[in-house]
Amino acid sequence: MKRVVNLYYGFQFFFNLLLWLPIFYEYQRALGLSDPQIFSIQSIYYLFFCLLEIPTGMLADWWGHLTCLRLGAITLVGSNLLPIFLPNYSGFLIHFLLIALARSFISGAAMAYLYDYLRSQGKAETYKKTEGGARALGLVGKVVCWPVVGILMKWHFTLPYWLTAMAALISVGFAWQLPKMTYEFSRNGEIPLGTRLFRVFQILRRSPFLFLVMLQGIAIFTLSRICQVNLFQPILGSKHFDITFFGTVMSLMTVFEAVGSGRSLWLRRLTSDLNAIFILTLVMAGSLLLIPFLGAMASVVCLCLFSYATGLAYPIQSQLMNDNIPDSTYRATLLSVESIIDRAGCAWVASVIGGFLEAGKLDLFLVVASLVTGAGIFAIFLGIRWYRSSPPAVAI
Repeated sequence: MKRVVNLYYGFQFFFNLLLWLPIFYEYQRALGLSDPQIFSIQSIYYLFFCLLEIPTGMLADWWGHLTCLRLGAITLVGSNLLPIFLPNYSGFLIHFLLIALARSFISGAAMAYLYDYLRSQGKAETYKKTEGGARALGLVGKVVCWPVVGILMKWHFTLPYWLTAMAALISVGFAWQLPKMTYEFSRNGEIPLGTRLFRVFQILRRSPFLFLVMLQGIAIFTLSRICQVNLFQPILGSKHFDITFFGTVMSLMTVFEAVGSGRSLWLRRLTSDLNAIFILTLVMAGSLLLIPFLGAMASVVCLCLFSYATGLAYPIQSQLMNDNIPDSTYRATLLSVESIIDRAGCAWVASVIGGFLEAGKLDLFLVVASLVTGAGIFAIFLGIRWYRSSPPAVAI
């Protein structure tokens, strides 16, 4: 068991080591792309992710979770070479589409693989700690590497992308070392894909609580992706940070996220997982709300608080999802449905960011996004409380 968990840690560490993340916005601008072009790519990326999630989740349940982990790692290697050899709008678009394909291959499959493996060992209750540990370890790698990314780009313009491709190649090696579990997945190959899809929507229709749990993940995922990926560089630029400091600030944020991911269990002693997600989402929204009104260093403090809350929230939300899936045969597909909902929210938000930035209204966007998120998570929280207090429906 320890060997499998360590191999899983290694896979997640290198697969998620996107070294170009702190500089990709400036990289594209240096090559002549405009803000609307950059954020149109991001919006298309999220939409493409949505289209891929259910098919790749079904394939993971059908072919086996481990097969999809390996396909995702191989795809990621190729995607990170495109910005080097095709440095234009089309190249960046294909680059992000391939990243969407790679990540959709593993988004449900990785969590399903780990959860089902731990459950087969009688250790399902340790999933949140193990998943949080994997996430924390991956974040530590970014902490070490991101501070020098801006410097590396100034030394050799394409080096961040070369190094990321090498990291993805190492993740391929870890994926091939993970063992295939005995249940993967002889029973699933006998079920037609159409029947499988119908069964997934049947599960959601009969499990409204599971659907509400999915919905509450929208705010966490959308806020974290929009802040830490799409708006991170514009926010620092608006506070007059030089690009050589972007990686350092992102590393500092990542330290806080890693601490949160690795130490999320203390919240269980204070409140339930559902209440924790509600509180953490409000903390994340409040942190973004303050940034337009603060100076450079105070804004960094808010970004660090945001990251700490994000680190706490992800393992808790993942545990809630897995615990409430009634049929493991469809686990990866149902987790992919959650990803679709999350990415659909990101796609819509990314589609409007470019216009706000071009009009010089970044601060307005942060305020509006924070208030809408707070109102949305409050409505979902009330819906969950109403559902749990309602008497069960009588089957007809």
